[in-house]
Amino acid sequence: MEIIIHTDGGSLGNPGPSAIGVVVEYGHKKKTYAQDIGSGTNNEAEYKALVFALRKAKSLVGGKKSKEGNVKCYSDSQLMVSQLNHKYHLKNPKIINLFIAVWNLMMEFDKVEFIYVPREQNQEADKLVKSVTNGGKQDTFF
Repeated sequence: MEIIIHTDGGSLGNPGPSAIGVVVEYGHKKKTYAQDIGSGTNNEAEYKALVFALRKAKSLVGGKKSKEGNVKCYSDSQLMVSQLNHKYHLKNPKIINLFIAVWNLMMEFDKVEFIYVPREQNQEADKLVKSVTNGGKQDTFF
């Protein structure tokens, strides 16, 4: 089973009020999620969106089917994608813990890929983030 995930996270003020936006597509179904996650940095929000998405994908398809799932995770966070693809080093302890959470969740699927896309190709997840913390305004996230 192929599972397509689009994630985004944002923080007003960086750090500041933060939110996540997630789109999960599996089979012929599509689910979207937008959630306030309290205060944090933009990078923390990006990782928290991915952790949320992988957990949600597992619950949506079921534990047994998830083991057969090929997951493609799209994000406009070049830093996060590069870290998960072992191109950039991790330094921040909070990010290291979130990286480990993502890595542990990867074990629930057959294959997981992390793919960087420009913001223009991640608009649905981006709009979900902004719908929570920013009242729909698009110019104040970092």
